[in-house]
Parts: sequence; C-alpha cells; structure tokens
Amino acid sequence: MSLQQTITEFRSQFRGNVLAPEDTGYDEARKVYNGMIDRKPALVAQCTDVADVIAAVKMARASGLQVSIRGGGHNAAGLGVCDDGLVIDLAPIRYVRVDPASRTVRVGGGCKWSDVDHATHAFGLAVPSGIISTTGVGGLTLGGGMGHLSRKYGLTIDNLLAADIVLADGSFVVASADENPDLFWALRGGGGNFGVVTSFLFQAQPVSTVCAGPMLWNLEDAADIMKWYREFISRAPEEMNGFFAMMTVPPGPPFPEELHLRKMCGIVWCYQGPMEQANAILQPVRDYRKPAFELFMAMPFPMLQGLFDAVYPPGLQWYWKADFFKELSDEAIAKHLEHGSQLPTWQSTMHLYPVNGNVHRVGENETAFGYRDAVWSGVIVGVDPDPANRGKIVDWAKAYYEALHPFGSGGAYVNFMMEEGQERVRESYRGNYQRLAAIKAKYDPENFFRVNQNIRPAAA
Repeated sequence: MSLQQTITEFRSQFRGNVLAPEDTGYDEARKVYNGMIDRKPALVAQCTDVADVIAAVKMARASGLQVSIRGGGHNAAGLGVCDDGLVIDLAPIRYVRVDPASRTVRVGGGCKWSDVDHATHAFGLAVPSGIISTTGVGGLTLGGGMGHLSRKYGLTIDNLLAADIVLADGSFVVASADENPDLFWALRGGGGNFGVVTSFLFQAQPVSTVCAGPMLWNLEDAADIMKWYREFISRAPEEMNGFFAMMTVPPGPPFPEELHLRKMCGIVWCYQGPMEQANAILQPVRDYRKPAFELFMAMPFPMLQGLFDAVYPPGLQWYWKADFFKELSDEAIAKHLEHGSQLPTWQSTMHLYPVNGNVHRVGENETAFGYRDAVWSGVIVGVDPDPANRGKIVDWAKAYYEALHPFGSGGAYVNFMMEEGQERVRESYRGNYQRLAAIKAKYDPENFFRVNQNIRPAAA
C-alpha cells in the first residue's frame, strides 16, 4: 500500500482532524509555544480519544513516518512537532474530573494546567505543577514537575497515581504501582520516551488561597539577597516556597511606572497558611534589605499560577539553558551578577527554583527523576518576540550557562533543555539511565518514540 493509500485509510478510521500542509488550519496546528521552532510535519493528527491515538500510532508504524507527541506544546526545544513526520496532537483530549471524596483528579492528556487549576480550585484542591498556567500537563509531569508547591508536596510525579498509555505497538496499558510498575517508575521523570499518555490520575492536595507574589530589590542588593536566600530557603517552613529571579520589570501594571524596564532581582513567594504567619516569616528579609517593590497578598492559587501568563504569551523566541545545583557559593553569585545584570531583552531572565523539602523525601532511585539531592534547579532563558534578536538571546544564555556550569551537579531538569545531545541526557538521569534504557528496550525496543530527550533502548 502506498503512503497516500495508508493516509486515506487512516483518515477514514480517525474521528479527529487530520491536517496536511495544504489544509486550512495546518499552519496554526504546527505552531508551538517557542516561536524559534518552525517545523513542518507531513501530518498533524488531532486526536479526540484513545482510539484516535491507537490509530495514529499504527498508521505511523505502517507508513514508516517519524512521530512526535504534542500535549500543551510548551516544550523548550519544540519536541512536540517534527519535520516530515506525524504529530500526534492530544489537544482535543481535554477534560478534568475531580473526585472530592478521594481527592483524586483524572486529567486528559491534552490539558493545560489552567484546566486543572480551574477544576480543582472549586473543591479547595490543587495538583503541584509549575508556574505558568498555559503549560501542558503531559510534558511537565513526565519530566518531573516543579513549581510553587514543590517544597510542601513534592514534584508533580510524586503526586501521580496512574497513567493510561498507548505503547509503540499500538497497545493500551495502565501504569501504576500495581500495574506495569516498571513503566510507572520510568514515566515519573523519563519524559515522552515510553508511549503516548492519554490520561493521568493525580492525588490532589488541600490548597485554596495562598499568600503569594513578588518582592523586588535593586540590582546592587542582588548579592546580599542571594546570600540571604540561600540560607533561608533551606530551613524555611515547607509551606513557604520562593524562587529567585534576575529580571527586568515588565512595562505595565501592577508595577509602578518608575520601575518599568529596570533590571532588578526578585523572589516570587508562595505560602500556604495565614497572612500573619507569612509576614512573620518574611519580616527578616524586609528588615535586612527593604524591597523596592512588593506585591505580597492573599490570592486564589489559580491566580498565582496565571500571574506570568501575560508576560510570556505563546509565540515568543526562546532559548533555554539549565543546570542543577547543590550549593550557591559566593563565586557562583558573582557570576550570576556578572551575567544576570546583562539581560539582553526585558523578557529574558534567570530563575533558581528550590528543590528541597518534600522533594528530598523520595529516594534517588524511587522514580526516574535523577536529582533528588539537588538544592536548586537553575534555568537561563533568552526571550524576545523578534527573530532578529535570536543571536543576542542565544549568545547571552550560552555565556551565562558556561560561567555557571562548573558550579553545577552535571545534569539539568529535562523540561528546561533544548536539544543538547545524548551525553547531556545521560547526565540528566545519572544512575537511573541504565534502568531507563532497559525499560525502553522492553516497551519501545525500536525507539519509535525518539523525538524527545531521548533514552535509547539498551542492547539485548
């Protein structure tokens, strides 16, 4: 059967839209969050259900087309879309069902975190996730998942109970502690290497209103604030989370006009508890170095999750570099100041996310996530809407990374990585890589799912 015949037969079995380059909607369907990515797949299969996913996998196998899996499309390297292959687009599989009695949440593979936050908040619940509500549930979860609730409730994968997944041979299985436990282990941090996850079952946590928001300081205070922060965040109550940023003040409300586009440093806080306790915990930093600006207030958790969505709409040019760190030395702080003070565009930034508290209570080998002993996950992002500034943001991010990498632990959070080669993937899984490679060989021996931070199947 010719490729065209295979595609024609596939269309007849498929309930969702199948878009080819000549079809209306194709150009929109191939776009991803990172505007730097411009790939042209042969087909985009917009799956409505599990049956569509199975049909797409089987068609790709029969035709020899390369496959990429698109959830929310947020992946740093744009790995949800591939050139000349088949994009299995899960966007239409977008549902959330909350069971308030068991505090569990069933989430479709095409959901974004805004969908989950909206549904769970009605019940006074939340699933630990990231910091941008437009991020896809699938990609963030499979890479680990860190954000505002990590210190109290762990990574997103630490709250994952089960997943429905279509494998490379087109079969459907459930992965949980009781069913296919080896696959369940690998999904918790191993990325999109093992199949197409069509739904997730999460344990939700009691989170409703949080005390949260940014505190900003002038750049000349950055070294002192970083030194204070490195001591504070390691011993703060686990209900208190805060990530550090080198940033430029956005040119709009709620920031005062005199601060617009000023380079500053900041900490974005999230406290689960009453405002009086939050203020008591943070009073020492106010006394130590009075913030030039703060917007610390009680807010619904979904409001915090969406706080930065307007600053980072889809379609901007992004270049990412990242590392895990065990310590934040004075020497490293000096490098942060040198490069963080040279932000090339106002949306470019550096974040240090705390990786401690409950994250450290899970053993290094209990999930595929390889850096349970890290204290920070650092990410440097060059961001700008104009493709003409690509060289500027890439060069800055690379130089910043090269200055900080000697202070790192070797690997990085896979969700913060561009396409950086096989050795970098190995470094990011450390001692868990060989076990992942063996599980890959069991469930995807031909490396059918390879448009990802790829784990190659172990040789038999």
